[in-house]
Amino acid sequence: MTGDSTELIVLGTTKVGESGIVVHTLSREYGRRGFLVRSGKKAGMALFLPMNVLEADVVETPKSDLWTIRNISLKEGLTSVRENLYKNTMTLFLAEVLFRTLREGMAEDGLYEWCIGSLLALNAMESDFSNFPVRWLMELAGAMGFRPSFDDIAPFAKENLKEMKLLLNADFSESMLIPLNGATRNALCEELLQYLSYHTEYPVQIKSLSVLRELYK
Repeated sequence: MTGDSTELIVLGTTKVGESGIVVHTLSREYGRRGFLVRSGKKAGMALFLPMNVLEADVVETPKSDLWTIRNISLKEGLTSVRENLYKNTMTLFLAEVLFRTLREGMAEDGLYEWCIGSLLALNAMESDFSNFPVRWLMELAGAMGFRPSFDDIAPFAKENLKEMKLLLNADFSESMLIPLNGATRNALCEELLQYLSYHTEYPVQIKSLSVLRELYK
């Protein structure tokens, strides 16, 4: 059965055989879910860059939990993100955090809309976006229902209590202007990942965090 066209955020891909990939996605309708795509064309892989926003038809497979998608097109080009090394690297991190944090089939109310909004905000920013991953992790906790308060997050903040409090009390625009050095940003990202691990009750280990650290040196 084929449904209406569905919006999907790409979180990653896994190769299957010679001509197939599983595209791990987040959508409003299906939450976090992998879909099979039959594609042997390397050029087509540009569609599946981390955090790309796609439109596709979902085809349910009655005898399998692994459904397919077809008629795939790019909904949001994210030109500014793809042309900027720093922003593009951030999307690797954001996609992996979502992939590792959300369980297959998990669909939190409003999470997809928040993800789209934050992604388009990053794409629109021309400067002062170095604090974006830190703020994004904090907002992700809220979008997942944890609603971080200072008392809740303080045990994870260690020597960065002051900076964590500033971030919690600032709105998005203000948080982008909080003066943080690279080491502090890295530490805050690690502490917020520990906070997410505590609330999800399983370790959120992010390989791309090391790439982010290099940006912030």
